[in-house]
Amino acid sequence: MTGPIQLRFGGYGPPATTHSRGLKFIGDRLERQFPGDVEVKYVWNVMDFGYLGKDTLWLAEHGILTMVYQSTSYLTDRVPELGFADLPFLFGTNEEARAAMDGALGAYLTRRIEERISYRVMGYFENGFRHISNRLRHVRTPGDMAGMKIRVLPSRIHARTFELLGAEPRRIDLTEAIEGVVNGTLDAQENPFANTVTYGVPEFHPYHTESSHFYLSRGLFANRDAVDGLPDDVRNAFHAAVAEAVPFQRELAVEEELLARKKIEEAGGEVIRLSDGERRAFRDAVAPLHDEVREELGDEVFGLVS
Repeated sequence: MTGPIQLRFGGYGPPATTHSRGLKFIGDRLERQFPGDVEVKYVWNVMDFGYLGKDTLWLAEHGILTMVYQSTSYLTDRVPELGFADLPFLFGTNEEARAAMDGALGAYLTRRIEERISYRVMGYFENGFRHISNRLRHVRTPGDMAGMKIRVLPSRIHARTFELLGAEPRRIDLTEAIEGVVNGTLDAQENPFANTVTYGVPEFHPYHTESSHFYLSRGLFANRDAVDGLPDDVRNAFHAAVAEAVPFQRELAVEEELLARKKIEEAGGEVIRLSDGERRAFRDAVAPLHDEVREELGDEVFGLVS
């Protein structure tokens, strides 16, 4: 006698995060639609079981988990085109970024990912705009970052960005980054405010700059064989549930960012809003990187966001 279809969703954060709540939205909808026939299990935070945050990717690729979320930056070494989405100051607003990821740019990146890795890219949750925090000093200009050891995601584009800003980037996983913030071997990190709070950074970093230097998506990466092997009605419902979960998670993310900024300030941290001129200085400092990526990837991908 066969049991229910089991789907296993995972990530690297507690159940209260917007990404975990997005996964739960998908699972709840599927279980309601197929009572007794579909069962969804969750591994909220793989780091609780000794894995690194980045391990979600191979856990899905090899079918141990059915679907995970992960920042697209973690795949740039395998899918170079994803480096375009890592470019600093590529988007000015959430609306611009969402339109691109839900439109031609997202479709292009999805094709490139699925050509190289055995995923079904189900959609793109929002990680949002990233900001700088540090333990040393106020950051208002690129010069203020000189010599700072800053954790960045495992993306060549991210590392190059902070090299151009005069910092010393460290491409390390989240587990190591948290350790570095706590023990002081890292001077700085960059994340959305919500992540900064979730990881306990404000206890160690009093200085925060609302730089909005990167906008990142967290792809929903599912094991291709697992998804393609589902009965048609379940597979179609899975895709439909993700399509509804994406805007749900994104709206939660906006609310969470506002609350997180408030928590940082309530904890005694100072959040600096850059003036237009100060922000322009950061954009000018990293402008050569846009030219480098255009030379590497060509004009086609740039046209997808124009």
